[in-house]
Amino acid sequence: MTTAAEQPCYTLINIPSDAEPPTELQLKTDLEKGDVRTKTEALKKVIHMILNGEKMPSLLMTIIRFVMPLQDHTIKKLLLIFWEIVPKTGPDGKMLHEFILVCDAYRKDLQHPNEFIRGSTLRFLCKLKESELLEPLMPSIRTCLEHRHSYVRRNAVLAIFTIYKNFDSLIPDGPELIHNFLEQEQDASCKRNAFMMLIHADQERALDYLSTCIDQLHTFGDILQLVIVELVYKVCHANPNERARFIRCIYNLLNSSSPAVRYEAAGTLVTLSSAPTAIKAAASCYIELIVKESDNNVKLIVLDRLIALKDNPQHERVLQDLVMDILRVLSTPDLEVRKKTLNLALDLVSSRNVEELVLVLKKEVIKTNDITEHEDTDKYRQLLVRTLHSCSIKFPDMAGAVIPVLMEFLSDQNELAAADVLVFVREAIQRFEQLKHVILEKLLEVFPSIKSVKIHRAALWILGEYCTTAEDIQALMHEIRHSLGDIPIVESEMKKAAGEIKDEDEFTPTQQKLLTAEGTYATQSALTSTVKKSSEEKRPPLRGFLMDGDFFVGASLATTLTKLAIRYGELVHNDKKHNSFNAECMLIMATIIHLGKSGLATKPITDDDLDRIALCLKVLSDRTPTVNDIFSRECRHSLSTMLAAIHQEEKENQKTVIEKKTVSVQPDDPISFMQLVNKTEHGTTEDLFELSLLQAVGTTLKKDAADPQASKLQKVNQLTGFSDPVYAEAYVHVNQYDIVLDVLIVNQTSDTLQSVTLELATLGDLKLVEKPSPIILAPHDFANIKANVKVASTENGIIFGNIVYDVSGAASDRNCVVLNDIHIDIMDYIVPAQCSDNEFRQMWAEFEWENKVTVNTSITDLGTYMGHLLKSTNMKSLTPEKALSGECGFMAANLYARSIFGEDVLANLSIEKMIHLGEDAPVQGHIRIRAKSQGMALSMGDKVNMCQKNPPK
Repeated sequence: MTTAAEQPCYTLINIPSDAEPPTELQLKTDLEKGDVRTKTEALKKVIHMILNGEKMPSLLMTIIRFVMPLQDHTIKKLLLIFWEIVPKTGPDGKMLHEFILVCDAYRKDLQHPNEFIRGSTLRFLCKLKESELLEPLMPSIRTCLEHRHSYVRRNAVLAIFTIYKNFDSLIPDGPELIHNFLEQEQDASCKRNAFMMLIHADQERALDYLSTCIDQLHTFGDILQLVIVELVYKVCHANPNERARFIRCIYNLLNSSSPAVRYEAAGTLVTLSSAPTAIKAAASCYIELIVKESDNNVKLIVLDRLIALKDNPQHERVLQDLVMDILRVLSTPDLEVRKKTLNLALDLVSSRNVEELVLVLKKEVIKTNDITEHEDTDKYRQLLVRTLHSCSIKFPDMAGAVIPVLMEFLSDQNELAAADVLVFVREAIQRFEQLKHVILEKLLEVFPSIKSVKIHRAALWILGEYCTTAEDIQALMHEIRHSLGDIPIVESEMKKAAGEIKDEDEFTPTQQKLLTAEGTYATQSALTSTVKKSSEEKRPPLRGFLMDGDFFVGASLATTLTKLAIRYGELVHNDKKHNSFNAECMLIMATIIHLGKSGLATKPITDDDLDRIALCLKVLSDRTPTVNDIFSRECRHSLSTMLAAIHQEEKENQKTVIEKKTVSVQPDDPISFMQLVNKTEHGTTEDLFELSLLQAVGTTLKKDAADPQASKLQKVNQLTGFSDPVYAEAYVHVNQYDIVLDVLIVNQTSDTLQSVTLELATLGDLKLVEKPSPIILAPHDFANIKANVKVASTENGIIFGNIVYDVSGAASDRNCVVLNDIHIDIMDYIVPAQCSDNEFRQMWAEFEWENKVTVNTSITDLGTYMGHLLKSTNMKSLTPEKALSGECGFMAANLYARSIFGEDVLANLSIEKMIHLGEDAPVQGHIRIRAKSQGMALSMGDKVNMCQKNPPK
């Protein structure tokens, strides 16, 4: 049975759900006797009713007699929609006789003096599928090719194209006619349509035309140039021997004035040729597009194209020569664009251009100091620091030039960049012995100007670890004294406070007489002009931190002083000097403890910090060789081991990347000669234009779906019971940003069901795009209804609804079948992602929504549980494999994933196995999930709970 939903319709019309359906008699009266406005409204209602499945054959002649003769443009446009959807054949399948009159009206409209009516009619003819209606109109359509107005001509070309495609017998000379038209035509849109027809109808003619005008391509409009790019790609893809003939055409289009044409031409050039000149031309074109285009989304898309080029080992060498051009993109203020650009430049940098790269990055660093604080400036500085860090580790010769510039960041208010600088300095001072003196000298120079307590702590550790000469130790001690101020701190602060009170008590205000502008005397007291300066403003940095109650920096200072004292004793063999140095270090530690206990600081000292400082005091008083060795050597050895492990991991990652890039060729592999290869056997087997179209409509299969039918069955949801009058089930197809519900509806009764409507509603960040149209179901018939749902963010969405219908001939109210809820799985939107430990910590501190999930599972092995969790939640473990290996009864790991909408989700896994409960004891512990939005945190928590209930088999 043919239902309304299966009728071909090219126009979507919104039907108001609350409108009362009019009667056929009322519509007939309005169409016959009403004015133009009434007839317009009546015609709209007729269109709505026909779309709902009503036939209304009695109104056909009324509309032909009373509506068609009208010259109103709105009515003419509505009539075109009406003729498109109205049934044109009788029950016997033959054309209705009334359409002879309609056909005559079409012919008159094709000869109408108004170009809008002619063009609209031609557009309508593209939608007709009845050759009997089209045949009498062919002479008039041909005549329209010579009309003075381009709107008519371009629609005439489209009409001829669709008619030739569907019924080539009606216009057998179509390609020749259009070829002649193309040679004489000047309008860009007409030429584009004509050329498009030749591509699909007669490719040889299209190529002949292209050959005659290859040198004039730059004069064509961008819409025609885009079609030419598509033709060249298709021809060269189908017949590789034609590449040499048309490659120059693509080169010419790289200089087009249209960005869209240049982008498509560059992409086509890369797929057609792997010659270095072609790759360089395409890459240069991409770079120009990124620099000149203002839209950040466009910049990111084109950058992805460049990154894809870089991933091909054959093209990487060519792109290395363009690194400096790629760095021009850094002029864009968008952080994401800059991040991708820096990563790309870092991957491409070589010993030939590293000096220039470092020079540009140093200039960028200096530029950020001059920029007034922007929200992304700090993060951009951090990116620059990390890139320079990577450059210096990759090319050690550059470290000497980079370090002095980066040291300036330490005195900056921006903690992010300064912390990264210190991480870099720590690695550089450990790896490059020759730079040690320069780094220490520069670090001591900027030490007094450091404003952040975290940076102070890290700088103290580096200086305490690497000041190995008596001169360096004395220089650092001088800076520490200067940064602490007078000691003991408590007595100094008490005296200062008492001194300020005393000065204020003894102060006697003096008065002086001043002459005002009016010539009168005014008295000013010296007391009123004296501003009491807070002691906090005069405090040195370290003392300021301690007075604010941050005693963790005091514990770090104690460790540093202990190391310095031990090392000083080894270097200076004068007991008097050594004891004096020791005593000063112990005095500083004692005065910090005294301050922490005195109540002068904002917050008292914590027990942990107190224990640490007390331990350091004990070490200095006892001077045990074993403990001395731990402080002076083992710390550095631990750092060295950690850096070696990081370096080894980076090498392994790099090795994996190189292995992926390397194209392995076996000695016995067959050699492909292009001239001898069949079209189907040629390497480029996929048509990129077709592939991109399939991806856009979501019909491509995922590569990992070994059995597509099996994976489809898993996504079928039963919506009603088998005993319901209407049975329904839905296949949920997730296509990136939207969901398509393909609902099968089966009439299980012996009655005809009318106005069967699928009513849907959504919960969460889902939005129904359009309401499905009502249908009619014959007894025991079935139909498919599709509904589109837009997705805006990663949250657990629910789609619920019902099916309402009328039983034919029954006088009862509308019947309703309530549907089961459809739960949308968030895993379709979440992909594993990678981030550094620092980024993880930063996001962990920033994200405000946390969901703590208790582990409740029957799994007995820690590794098995974590593997199951990762597989079920699409998250990636950031904790190295080495750290997770072994059997110790507990496991802690950081997990990370990102949604396709750019939302991050973090998780911290802390699990253990109670050994005393036996081998079969289940895993216990908890998972803390953090996200920026509440929905994301809750949805991921629900997913974790679900995966715990379904352990792996």
